[in-house]
Amino acid sequence: MASFRREKFVPRGGPDGGDGGRGGGIYAVADRNVNTLVDYRYARIHRAKDGEHGRGSDQYGKSATDVVLRVPVGTVVSDLESGALIADLDHDGSRALLAAGGAGGRGNLHFKSSTNRAPRQFTRGGAGERRRLKLELKLLADVGLLGMPNAGKSTLIRAVSAARPRVADYPFTTLSPSLGVVRVDVNRGFVLADIPGLIEGAAEGAGLGHQFLRHLARTRLLLHLVDIAPLDAATDPVHEARAIVKELRRYDEALYRKPRWVVLNKIDLVPAEERERTVQRFLRGFGWRGKSFIISALTGEGCRELAFAIMEHLEQDSGAGGRASAIPQAKRRGNQP
Repeated sequence: MASFRREKFVPRGGPDGGDGGRGGGIYAVADRNVNTLVDYRYARIHRAKDGEHGRGSDQYGKSATDVVLRVPVGTVVSDLESGALIADLDHDGSRALLAAGGAGGRGNLHFKSSTNRAPRQFTRGGAGERRRLKLELKLLADVGLLGMPNAGKSTLIRAVSAARPRVADYPFTTLSPSLGVVRVDVNRGFVLADIPGLIEGAAEGAGLGHQFLRHLARTRLLLHLVDIAPLDAATDPVHEARAIVKELRRYDEALYRKPRWVVLNKIDLVPAEERERTVQRFLRGFGWRGKSFIISALTGEGCRELAFAIMEHLEQDSGAGGRASAIPQAKRRGNQP
């Protein structure tokens, strides 16, 4: 504002134009009570208001209220055009500025001096930022499950946690990621993530699994689940396991290099006298020399040992500088494995 004090008995009152208020900024805040980004699919444009104009009598304009967008914990915000990372909101309450409001203009009160006693200068307020952003949710889990459709991933997560994903005797029963809290003791547990099964060509968009592989980016351990006893004799577990590894590497080299264990499932369908030979044949054909486990997610055989081995690995990883698993007390509802 450019104004002057004009009162009957106050000659040469001088400049009294106040500053304009700051424009509102737009912030993103991670909130553990928000689960999805679906609201932002429909409400795509968010605007903050302008600050108030300055007024005479040395009155400054009021700054505008900031706009706060509440998003799930694990949301990644990036610039839509350049792809540059703006914020990774990986814990409850984390806050990031997405677009800054413009600064308020200065009134002529600031321009008075001994040689400029009646300034008519003022500055206009600055424009606020305009940005096109991409919001992406990456689940926060310690362990991720990989495997072909019908490998038994959903059955395993049901066996070791209180999660209840859909289970059926046909492929692609899992259409969206599931999280389960696995509790191995009163104060010890971890979060297990199940994504839709992968198929060959997933890195190019075949099937559903490629849409959710990003949810495994934050995990510290991958469990590669293999159906060791396929019902179809023409199905080769070694070929399917190699296909999963191939798609994983084509999708993301960093994800491929994460620690990975092989878990041979459905061992209950293999006759007891053939189990050892079947397992060794697979491991030799797959060329696997890392950690492997034999389980039956349906009967629970080997699941307890697997859960304790995972917990021990995560605790060692945390001691070596890895991310510690943080499970809120109110959410520790997993079944005892």
